[in-house]
Amino acid sequence: MILVIPAIDVRHGKCVRLVHGEPGTEKVYSDDPVKMAILWRGENFKALHVVDLDGAFEGKPLNFNSLKAIVEAVDIPVQFGGGLRTYDDVKRVLDLGVYRVIIGTAAVTDKDLLLKLLKDFGPRRIAVGIDASEGVVRIRGWQDSGNVSAIDLGKDLKQAGVIRVVLTDISRDGTLYGVNLDWLKQFAIETGLRVTASGGVSNYRDLLNLQELEPIGVDSVIVGKALYENAFPCQVLWRQNEKLLDDLGPTRR
Repeated sequence: MILVIPAIDVRHGKCVRLVHGEPGTEKVYSDDPVKMAILWRGENFKALHVVDLDGAFEGKPLNFNSLKAIVEAVDIPVQFGGGLRTYDDVKRVLDLGVYRVIIGTAAVTDKDLLLKLLKDFGPRRIAVGIDASEGVVRIRGWQDSGNVSAIDLGKDLKQAGVIRVVLTDISRDGTLYGVNLDWLKQFAIETGLRVTASGGVSNYRDLLNLQELEPIGVDSVIVGKALYENAFPCQVLWRQNEKLLDDLGPTRR
């Protein structure tokens, strides 16, 4: 069964979604990222994906307080990325109780740092985010080219000891256009990495299609806008019930 992971993207302290990752396209879904984390936990999701968008654009994490509050509010694994480009920042995040960090830009620009992180914390706690447009990696908040193809980078990461990547198709991120299944399949087969898919999920049919890729290593998917736009049939009932609650219920199961 493929694992579905809700995305909580934090910008200026709010929970937002962007289109193609472009600044200025954000739509605010909540003024309280912690409340969103509790909501997703109450709906029985098994993990959360938190992104510091401010950190991704500025090159250093800027939403530590929100991250810390999320980790303390829920009892499920939290993975985190956005602006993690130094050893000290990665350690600080892991010390907060984050289960796994996602290294993006630094995996392309600072291989020595990546190798040290893998050695000190292990490949289960250090994953790499590969964000690509037309197959070419983008870095620094998706604003610059990494001058390497996603598949070539994946092969290099595999040799370096990485076991998991979060693979994002930028052209589909935040669009609800559907998942790029052919690209995901090619990447998984050629690199041999475990893949968390990201970008384009629009409805439950996309999840069923992704399920077929699980045998080749695509074992999880990050879903953002489709969840926030209530694209799944069960969400209509959930939203109605939540309106009747004074709080979102227990997060400790």
